[in-house]
Amino acid sequence: MPSESACLRHTEAPGQLEGRMLQGQLPSTDKNLTPRPDSLPATGSERPETKPMPLFSIPAKISNQDPQAKANSSTPQPPMRPKLERTLSLDDKGWGRRRVQGSQEDLAEQNGAGPCRGSVQNSVSRSPRHSRPLPCLSTSLQEIPKPRRATSSEGGSPSLWSDCLSGMISTSLDLLHREAAPGGGSPRLASLHPSHPPPSMDLTIASSSLRTANKVDPEYADYKLRMQTRLVRAHSSLGPGLPRSPLAGDDLSIHSAKSSFSLLAPIRTKDIRSRSYLEGSLLASGALLGADELTRYFPDRNMALFVATWNMQGQKELPPTLDEFLLPTEADYTQDLYVIGVQEGCSDRREWETRLQETLGPQYVLLSSAAHGVLYMSLFIRRDLIWFCSEVEYSTVTTRIVSQIKTKGALGVSFTFFGTSFLFITSHFTSGDGKVAERLLDYSRTIQALALPRNVPDTNPYRSSAGDVTTRFDEVFWFGDFNFRLSGGRVAVEALLKQDPEVDVLALLQHDQLTREMKKGSIFRGFEEPEIHFLPSYKFDIGKDTYDSTSKQRTPSYTDRILYKSRHKGDICPIKYSSCPGLKTSDHRPVYGLFRVRVRPGRDNIPLAAGKFDRELYLIGIKRRISKEIQKQQVLKNQSSSAVCSVS
Repeated sequence: MPSESACLRHTEAPGQLEGRMLQGQLPSTDKNLTPRPDSLPATGSERPETKPMPLFSIPAKISNQDPQAKANSSTPQPPMRPKLERTLSLDDKGWGRRRVQGSQEDLAEQNGAGPCRGSVQNSVSRSPRHSRPLPCLSTSLQEIPKPRRATSSEGGSPSLWSDCLSGMISTSLDLLHREAAPGGGSPRLASLHPSHPPPSMDLTIASSSLRTANKVDPEYADYKLRMQTRLVRAHSSLGPGLPRSPLAGDDLSIHSAKSSFSLLAPIRTKDIRSRSYLEGSLLASGALLGADELTRYFPDRNMALFVATWNMQGQKELPPTLDEFLLPTEADYTQDLYVIGVQEGCSDRREWETRLQETLGPQYVLLSSAAHGVLYMSLFIRRDLIWFCSEVEYSTVTTRIVSQIKTKGALGVSFTFFGTSFLFITSHFTSGDGKVAERLLDYSRTIQALALPRNVPDTNPYRSSAGDVTTRFDEVFWFGDFNFRLSGGRVAVEALLKQDPEVDVLALLQHDQLTREMKKGSIFRGFEEPEIHFLPSYKFDIGKDTYDSTSKQRTPSYTDRILYKSRHKGDICPIKYSSCPGLKTSDHRPVYGLFRVRVRPGRDNIPLAAGKFDRELYLIGIKRRISKEIQKQQVLKNQSSSAVCSVS
């Protein structure tokens, strides 16, 4: 390089110089650069003999007959800037960067197609091979301005590249200034060339892949046809000011459809088209009750179950809140299924179910409810699980001599969840301290008379018995007011109860009639009961924590129980078994149990409930929650206003 300012003079034919520029070569500085007396001096140089390169310009062809043109040619002209300027990334660091391969490029590789981006930077990260070098003066092919035909000063002959070449050379020399050493060293031409030469690419920006993929020309004939294949769910339910949906990626790879904001897995179109599953097959993919769907909702194949029983003594007044009953503090999370059995229920059954719906909230729906006189049973399930339930069936038994009096008896409800069949029985046996035989008879009548299942097929008919309804289901829960008492008299029982703060429950259970009969095998054969760690649930004075203080002096007893039975050992695991001492509107305390139950995949050839639930009850319960919340906020607002007034 010469040490002084130089000006490029056009000594070669336009075609030759243009070809050299496109091959990444600069014009020879020995022949084409001549010093100009009016060039700018170098600044801040430690070595005066070496000066940085000034800006170059390409003067138009000067006619010998025009002296004014000669005078104008000596005036320096500012170089024209390129229209799309992204040349500053063509340094060693820019070419050294590596971009993570996108999903669209991954998909293109699988389809056998190359990348369709127009950026050289993207192309470099895809493949280091090349056939010939690209112009080192611009970042992408889109940055090379289109040739503009301008008429020259003489004769109107077109100049195809004068403006383009001026912008390219000026941009290149900007790079030379930046590449100069801080101490004023000479510019390094080698820095213009990347360490890894870029791959070959079509030099025309009219390429169909560039015009379509970069959306630079919507009027292109093939643009609309190509863009029809990019069907993405952009923005989905998000507003225009919110970030795009994870499903609206910039690629067509299936990996981009995996959302990090949702637990719902994407559904492949080919899986819907295949229709590969066979009706009733256990191992078929895509089956509604199959293993894949079960694993998606229950990875460990265990569901959470809440079972409760309460003798309400026919009281019309309901507790102000049921949170302690349905939402015990011992459980960090709510359960998947809630089954509540009531004996001597309140006169307004619909109000009772509404209160249950209001307490559980909008995440739960009433799958089914049944009644037999004053025996009620309600099944609430998470609303996203109703699709995996069969039709719900129920049956009743009256154990009274007069069948019209339906205060004693049993109510059974059954259904199949995925491939596991459930039976829930709530009973109210004969009362009385000495009527153990009558209670055993009530049990026998119940297991023989409950006609279940009806339409839903038995999941294992080879292990079923026509004389025992509990053998025809995988998981059985029997709960209610069994009326078995603590024998030995009230004095003995009260002596044990007064050993506060730790009551010897095992000593109390030694007097329990039900425990004794179960050991004999005369009742509830094959059933188990979780360990009891709570006080007897019967009989209390209403609204108090004291046991019966009337003249009858009934003995406190564990009349309210929850038992379970399973076809497969270990399928049912009790988590919590307790009572609710805070609900004092009855002479009985509610008793509840938390369980984990193993669920197996099923077949699709069973009659499904198809998402059926009590919609009217659902809406009433939600409206009550909203109205109570508004009232609560209004009370807090009034209290804050009163406090401000009192302070002032």
